[in-house]
Formats: sequence, structure tokens, C-alpha cells
Amino acid sequence: MRAESSAAARTGAFVAVAVALFCIQLDFFALNLAIPGMSAELGVTVSAAQWTLSAYMLAIGCFFIVGGRVGDVFGRRGTLLAGIALFTAASVGCALAPGLGLLVAARIAQGVGAAFVFPVSVSVITNTFPDRTRARALGGVFGVANIGTALGPFVGGGFTEGPGWRWIFWLMAPLSLISLLIALVYVPDSRDTSAPRELDLLGCVLIVCSLATLTMAVERGDAWGWDSARTLVFFSVAVVTGGLFLVRERLARHPLIDLRLFRNVPYVLVTGMGSLSNMGYAVTVFLATLYLQGVRGLSPLLAGTVFLAPALLVALSGPLGARLAQHMRPTAVMALAGAVAGTGMYALTLVTAWWLYVPVFAWCGLGLGLGWTFSSVATQQVVPPARAGEASGVLLTFLVTLGAIALAGTAAGISAMTPQRPPEEAYDAILRLGGVVILATAVVVMAVRHRLVVLGRIPPLSMRARGDAGQEAGRQRP
Repeated sequence: MRAESSAAARTGAFVAVAVALFCIQLDFFALNLAIPGMSAELGVTVSAAQWTLSAYMLAIGCFFIVGGRVGDVFGRRGTLLAGIALFTAASVGCALAPGLGLLVAARIAQGVGAAFVFPVSVSVITNTFPDRTRARALGGVFGVANIGTALGPFVGGGFTEGPGWRWIFWLMAPLSLISLLIALVYVPDSRDTSAPRELDLLGCVLIVCSLATLTMAVERGDAWGWDSARTLVFFSVAVVTGGLFLVRERLARHPLIDLRLFRNVPYVLVTGMGSLSNMGYAVTVFLATLYLQGVRGLSPLLAGTVFLAPALLVALSGPLGARLAQHMRPTAVMALAGAVAGTGMYALTLVTAWWLYVPVFAWCGLGLGLGWTFSSVATQQVVPPARAGEASGVLLTFLVTLGAIALAGTAAGISAMTPQRPPEEAYDAILRLGGVVILATAVVVMAVRHRLVVLGRIPPLSMRARGDAGQEAGRQRP
């Protein structure tokens, strides 16, 4: 059911969603630099303090699909309010936590709240704004959220060196409370009226179990040993419960995920390209951090300054994607993002001079940021609005899970290569491989798209006529 909304409701929904996503992005990227401060204040090792990040990623990755579908089935407004309220309360809990155990528990609650907010936010905008302005609204929302991504390291470093890491959470609490109050007043309700108010609870348990064990195996595999019994058991449980989930979804009357979603070829192309872009972003930021501090010898503050250029372009990628969507099909925008990202990653390994490294790094950030940001916009253009939350939840699950796998693979690759070659050569080899894979995928996306146009299944690449915004989705609906 599409929500009939006034201009005030649309503005209020935009502000509420944008502030909520800003808080989520700022919270995660700020906390990375606070780990040493947490470790010192709480009297634990840095490895133990790292669980404040791992627990959050575990929770958010496991509940994206559940959160998106709960919004579609039971109402997006109530789900959004519940998610923001949980995130706000958990932020206060993190700020007040006396020890690591309670801090990790509060971070898990934060992650669950964020997992409900993110996909439902996308579907709220999709069902509140009309077709002609929806892409621009989504692009603006992610533009604001990406400002949080850019500011995160500076906020985290500044608070950790100044009043203390707890002030990161004290900042989140009033901001997310403002988002909650605005959403309470302005966000209209909508839901998938074709679905009964029932949730596939067994499917929820199976997917959460599968994703949780997979994330644990990937996150801790390097520390435990990739061939250790504990790692293999976690991987085995992930595979078995994942298989049972697919069987359950095929047999359930009202599944958590309609598997026919994956017959929607544009959706699969967008999700695949977006996932690769997010993997590339995670790997590039990780390797650039190691390179700037370990090879170039920069201080954390100077390294953070170098990150300003790509961070700025990542923030601009949301509005840029919305503008491109007015002239290009979603799959074409994703392929363009892949071309920019792939060339940037490869070129980053060929330059050493600062006058060239910084703009190439910025170019790389533009492509990668556009890829993973616009994927959330693009999925909403190639699926029916009634299934917006489900589609967004599936996409975000792929983004987070595959991003974690990419980071784990990168760390393992560096460990395997560095005894035989200098670290910078290992970094370059991984970046080149990633760049080639993303470039090749962009070519495949355009080739498949061309084939679908020839078959008459989707419109050609040319500019949409007014009122044609849903045509690609309509022809590819399950």
C-alpha cells in the first residue's frame, strides 16, 4: 500500500530517515579509532575491545532481512520507530556501560536497532515519495548518511583524545532522539497489503543462525586458524542452516524472502555490483590505512587528512547517483560506478607521488561510494514498492556479509604474501585483483543488460519518459 503523503510529511520523513542513517554511519566509523581508548579505560586487551565492533557487525548483518520484512508485513512506520528507539536506548547504555560485557551487550542492541532502521528507512522513502522524486530523495538521504561516514574518523579520534570515547555515544543519543520525535510526527505508515500479518519465525531463526555463524567464522577465522575445528564447525553450521533456510522459504506459505526475487535480473545485477563495490571499498580503505601509516610513515591524523578527499566524494555520491538516475537506467549507473571504481583501484597501485595519489584515491572513492550507495537506490527502482523492505534487507545483508568476507580474505592474503615480498607489493597485488574483478563485472552487467534489451525484457538505455520510472521493475517483477 502506497502512503498518501503531504509535502510536510515527505519533508519530515526525509529528515527523520536522513538523521537516523547519519547516526548509524557516524557511530560505526567513529568507533574504529576509539578501540585503544576503550581498551585502556576498561582494562582489557585491544583484541577483547574489538568485540565492540564485531558484536555490532554481527547483529546488524543478521537482522537486516528480518527488519526489512517486518516493516513490509507489520507496517514501516512502527518498525522504524521501534528501531530508532532501540538504537537510542542502546546508545545511552553504551555511554553508561561500566565494563566490557555490558558494553558489548549494548552494542548488540544497537546493531539490532540499526538493522531495523536501515532497510525500513529505504522503504519508507520509496513509499512516501512519488516516482518522479523518489530517486532524488533516496540520493539525498544517502548523501547525508555518507557525511556521517566521512566525519566518523575525525569525531571518533577527537572525542577519544578529548573528553573520552563515551561521548561518541552521548552524541548519538540526542541526535537519534530527534530523529525519533520527527518520525513520530511526520512519517506515514505503509505496508505490503498482499501479505498477511504473519512472520516466518522459523525462517527468521534459520537465517539469523546461518549469518551469525558465518560472520563469526569469518571474523575470528584468522585468530582461531582457518583449518581449526572451531572455525570449521561454524562454517558447517552456517552452510547447513543456510540450506535449511532455502528449503523452508520454498515450502512456507508466507516466506521471509520470496525466492522469485532472484529471478528479477536487474535486481540481481544491481545487488551483485553493489556488493562488489562495498567489498572494494572496505578493502581499499583497509589497505590505504596500512599503506599510509606503515609504508609512508604518516601519523593517524595526517592519514586521516588524506582520507578527506575520497570521503568527500563518497558523501557526494548519493546526490550524484540520484542525478544520474534521471538520465540512465539503474543497471547502467551501477556499471558506470564499477568502471570508475575498477580503474581507480588499479591506478592506485601505479602512483606514488602525492600530487597524483590523492586525486586517484578520490576517484577511487567516488566509484566505490557510488556503487554501494546507489545500489540501495537502484533496488527500489527495479522491484515493486510493496516489497521494498524485503529487497533492501536482502541487499544490505549481502553488502555487510560479503564486505566482512572480503576483509578477512585480505588479511589472510597479506599474511600469506608478506614473508616472500614487501608489504606494499602485497597491497598492490590485492588492489589490482580487486580492480580487475570489478571492471570485469561492470562489463558483464552491461552485456547482460544489452541482451535483455534485445529480448525486449527491459527498456533501452535512453532517458526514461515521464511516467516510465517503474517500467524496468514492472517487466522484471517476480
